[in-house]
Amino acid sequence: MPELPEVETIVRDLKKYILGRKIEDVWSDFKKMVKKPGDFEVFKKEIIGRKIEGIKKRGKNILFKLSGGKTLLIHQKLTGHLLLGKWGKRGSEWQSLEKGPLLEDPMNRFLHLIFWLDDGRQLALSDLRKFAKTELWNSNELKESEELKSLGPEPLERTFTLEKFKETLQKAKGKIKQVLMDQTVIAGIGNIYSDEILWEAKVHPFKDVSKLEEGELKKIYQVMRIILPKAIELGGESISDFRRISGERGYFDRERKVYRRKGEPCSRCATKIKRVKLTGRSAHYCPTCQKL
Repeated sequence: MPELPEVETIVRDLKKYILGRKIEDVWSDFKKMVKKPGDFEVFKKEIIGRKIEGIKKRGKNILFKLSGGKTLLIHQKLTGHLLLGKWGKRGSEWQSLEKGPLLEDPMNRFLHLIFWLDDGRQLALSDLRKFAKTELWNSNELKESEELKSLGPEPLERTFTLEKFKETLQKAKGKIKQVLMDQTVIAGIGNIYSDEILWEAKVHPFKDVSKLEEGELKKIYQVMRIILPKAIELGGESISDFRRISGERGYFDRERKVYRRKGEPCSRCATKIKRVKLTGRSAHYCPTCQKL
């Protein structure tokens, strides 16, 4: 699932190209992807003609501020990613009209939601598993919704200081890997970056958050504030489905030390990386560097 760096990468790319654009039409072959309003035709009627006035991220949600007091929320979920380009129908499938990754990368061919913009381009949602969701809100209602109010603080905001981080974790319960992925505790971190952060900090993913020492808390915070911006700079992680709006891969894979490296030697000590299950998710760690 796209995490904070991938979502932020999408947001930054979109800001460069579609701010001020007007939505002229919308199509979907999987109308259940639009959760709010439940009727796709109502959604279509409500969104056509609106201008994109702002784009930002909250947690793993992408929020498009639209004219007329509306906000379009898109959560890419497990395998979704937004693309910007030009497509034409070839039989029953959409095909990019331009050469490059939009046409050539098979991960970019699962188009289930397309918005036509007033500059001739289209904003499309490619989603292999069709788990992504789209909602159209009254902006004032969205601000007060449980959807956003339940989210924890953004880990890269200036206000999220070391002291704020420690206060946040003091209220949490469970193993540190679980806590870092809990969106009500901290927003935006998932499986990939929790593994990478804990490896860099030399903290075992199963260590109970209540037993973390002062030095460990400080180290987790420090490396989190290094790894996440680095991942954004590299355009996110494309080990699986994620692609940038151009259809290109992100390059955080160059920095990936532990996630999905089971059996490979740790780059610090050469011990083989282990993979264990944690409440249905995977945790990757070095048994030597990250002792419990």
